[in-house]
Amino acid sequence: MNRSLGKWKLPQPTDLKDEAQQEWVQIPRIARIVPFGYKINEEDQDLLDPIPYELEAIELARKYTKQYSYREIANWLTKKTGREISHVGLRKRLMHEQQRKNKARTLRKWSEYAQKAIEKAKAIEEERTGARA
Repeated sequence: MNRSLGKWKLPQPTDLKDEAQQEWVQIPRIARIVPFGYKINEEDQDLLDPIPYELEAIELARKYTKQYSYREIANWLTKKTGREISHVGLRKRLMHEQQRKNKARTLRKWSEYAQKAIEKAKAIEEERTGARA
C-alpha cells in the first residue's frame, strides 16, 4: 500500500515589498532568544533589528495556515529564508500575534464604550446643574 500523496508547492514569496509596503521597527530584546524575523542590533545589544524579508515571509505564511500544515509551512519558511523555525515555534508565534491583535481590538472597543459613557454622564450632569439654577 504505497500510495503517492502527490506533490504540493507553497506559493513563492516574490516581490514581497510591493505587496506589504510596511515599515518594520526595532523592538526591545526581552529574552535571550532572538525571534524569527529579527537580529541583534550591532550597537545596542538590548535592541533587535527587523529583517524585512523574514518578517514578510512569515506574514505570507500566515495566509496559508488553513491550506497547509504548520510543519509544511515551517519547512518552507526555513528553506526560503535560510533561518530555522520549527512548526511548534511558528504555531506559537502566529497564535500569540493573533491573541495580541484580539486583545488590542477589545481594548479599543472598551475605550469607545467608556468615551460614550463619559459623554453621556457629562450631558446628564449638565442637565442636573442646569435644572437647579
